[in-house]
Amino acid sequence: MDNFKALKSKLTDKLITILIVTNTVFVLLSWWVFEFDVIKSDLISLAAVIVPLIATSIFIGIKYTNYAMKPFEYVRQAIVHVAPGSSAQPAPQLEKVKLGRELVTSLVMLVYQYASQQPKETEETDHRRAVIQAANVVSHMPLPLFVFNKDQIVTNASDIGIEYCKIESSNLFGKPLYDSINMEFSTPETLEKWLIECQSNKVTDNKYWERVRLVLPDDNKTVRQCDIAAYYNRDNPSGTEFIVTLFDRTEQYEEDDKQMSFVALAVHELRTPLTILRGYIEVLQEELDAKENQEIYGYVSKMEASASQLTAFVNNILNVSRIESNQMTMELHEENWPETLKSSCENAEMRAKAHGKEIEYQIPEDLPTVGIDKISIYEVVNNLLENAIKYSGQSKQIIISTRLNEDGMIETSVQDFGLGIPSNVLPYLFDKFYRNHRTKGEVGGTGLGLFLCKSIVDAHGGQISAKSKENEGSTFTFTISPYSELADELKNGNNSEITRTAHGWIKNHSIYRR
Repeated sequence: MDNFKALKSKLTDKLITILIVTNTVFVLLSWWVFEFDVIKSDLISLAAVIVPLIATSIFIGIKYTNYAMKPFEYVRQAIVHVAPGSSAQPAPQLEKVKLGRELVTSLVMLVYQYASQQPKETEETDHRRAVIQAANVVSHMPLPLFVFNKDQIVTNASDIGIEYCKIESSNLFGKPLYDSINMEFSTPETLEKWLIECQSNKVTDNKYWERVRLVLPDDNKTVRQCDIAAYYNRDNPSGTEFIVTLFDRTEQYEEDDKQMSFVALAVHELRTPLTILRGYIEVLQEELDAKENQEIYGYVSKMEASASQLTAFVNNILNVSRIESNQMTMELHEENWPETLKSSCENAEMRAKAHGKEIEYQIPEDLPTVGIDKISIYEVVNNLLENAIKYSGQSKQIIISTRLNEDGMIETSVQDFGLGIPSNVLPYLFDKFYRNHRTKGEVGGTGLGLFLCKSIVDAHGGQISAKSKENEGSTFTFTISPYSELADELKNGNNSEITRTAHGWIKNHSIYRR
């Protein structure tokens, strides 16, 4: 029999005993009063029986209630004793328990055991307090900072972040950041793409982007430029998996843009005299007989090569300026790639001959058509050939090859056998203004050509890379998409041509449709 049933049985037995004794006493008292006519008045006799009965019942009820509730009083004392804020309540003295000692002792021990296992405040309260504290810390951070959960939803943000992006909190929280803020990345490695990659393949990771443009929602004209740092931690107990911080660089980058704009303005003034110069050179070439005036014709050919080189330089400066201001657009059309590639090399071929170089072509004729902007791709090919000519050294051979690679992309390579590039330089080749410190004193250049090539190839949805070994030469390779891949894009669009920008990686969209 358990302790509770034992207590219940004992109380029942006690109550039955009291009732039997009490009722017996009153029955005998009533018999004695009425049988022997102790009191002459019937009314008084009745009162003499009822009043003691009521008084006795009240007395017994009070005494029995106190007796029956005594075990629960000990349990109550134990609960209050361990309750938060009630340390003044002493612990019950279990040795004084008489009724239900086993039950009371076991219940009090359970109370003590439970209290020893629980903190003073519940885990839920602690968690709630931690969340509130974290939210306070984030909201008062002195940087634009945004917190995402595992669903990439913004759950918290600093006050400065909300102000910096000029967005209402109601339009920010509960949505992905890239859906609320218009971000333009200079590479296809966008924030959203990184978030997806992290959740697919990584446990922790971090990422840094430079020169990210934020187009503010107030009028879609105000642009801020910043760097972005992001951190990822999978299954964080707090529920925070991504932290994204913005570092405002608007003033610094705008100063760079102004300098580039000034250079572009100055360079732009060269176009008119350069065009006139090239026109006169062409007239001279037509008028001169190469056989009769071989020496002069050679001079004119070198003048033509130098004028073409200067033209390429001017175009690079102007195109980079357009990229920085997001004004360089490319219209992609279906083109025959072997024909386009050969025609793109015509000017470079003259420069190569002027420098004693020979261009060898390895171009199959059965390649699929491509979706390109001819003028932009012309710039890519000419810049790569210009570099091959400049860095060939004593080598005379330059090879241009193209093929359909394993990924279904048209892959084109420009290979030289000259100076080569140190391995520690390769990662920075496509950075703006970067020049190899070992060769920049020997070979002229601006450090913009490869940056321009990468921007254009990226906007075409392709990739560009370099392989090199010192004193053995370099190979630059870029890919572009067959037109068949772009055909689906045209079908889904509402226009007859695809327009892309060299600086138009907005949110996670590699295509920026104007």
